[in-house]
Amino acid sequence: MKPCLLTLILLTDDDRAKLGATYELIYAPDADSRAQAVAQHGERVRAVLTNGTTGLTAAEIDRMPQLELVSALGAGYENIAVDRARERGIAVSNGAGVNADCVADHALALLLAAVRAVPQYDAACRAGVWRDDLAMRPTVTGRKLGVVGYGHIGAKVAKRAAGFDMEIGYHNRKPREDAHGRYFDTLMALAQWSDYLVIATPGGPQTTHLVDRAVLDALGPDGFLVNVSRGSVVDTAALAAALAAGTLGGAGLDVYEGEPEPPAALVGLTNIVLTPHTAGTSPDVRNATVRHFIANAARHFAGEPLLTPL
Repeated sequence: MKPCLLTLILLTDDDRAKLGATYELIYAPDADSRAQAVAQHGERVRAVLTNGTTGLTAAEIDRMPQLELVSALGAGYENIAVDRARERGIAVSNGAGVNADCVADHALALLLAAVRAVPQYDAACRAGVWRDDLAMRPTVTGRKLGVVGYGHIGAKVAKRAAGFDMEIGYHNRKPREDAHGRYFDTLMALAQWSDYLVIATPGGPQTTHLVDRAVLDALGPDGFLVNVSRGSVVDTAALAAALAAGTLGGAGLDVYEGEPEPPAALVGLTNIVLTPHTAGTSPDVRNATVRHFIANAARHFAGEPLLTPL
């Protein structure tokens, strides 16, 4: 008999077919179908596929007596009740590193777009405005880049930034022996040193509003902020105030508080570039993350160690 897999996130038909070949798939990617699936099938579920944003609550875990594996499709897992899962002896995994290249690419794209005002220049060109009527923008080459969170994504951001001859600094819970850059033991010290700051740290309670008014003030009116981690890491009100007042030069965000609703405090500002949490998405990445989950789950049900346990 196929193990029962409850999937709480959107999947393509092809992804569902791949999973259905091995599992009895219960597909519940929205709130109504999710509640119904847990109520009707919870007692049979042995594995759950979700992501950091969608999560899995402790109450839902308690409705699944046979649950033995919870997996986040991507790297994030901030809304999964990991402590409750561990209390039950349930294995928890994620897709750490699978989409790191794509996210790092997007981080550099946001940085370039924000610093070089690419969206604004595009709009001006379409409106018939020539360069003589536009303010010149700073360069990226040779500037100091601070990376907050030197994991899979942060390391790849640093590697790409080195191609622009940027000087790299980073803040992490502890120094990394393999890091390419100068270690700063506080975020404030890194922000004071940096021209540009890229946020690639995990989400969750420990990093909520890690980037606050003081950090933004330290970055300064010529500084730029890019966030490709979680919206909760940046204080939206403080960011909006800094951008509006010109005490921060600009920003590029792929994530923001209140997703999926547009960030109301930011959408009217002209010195920010916004994308709707797409940094880690591409056809290549999607295929890779599904394959990674299938491999992780296969190892679990075979009694072998997970590829990326939490």
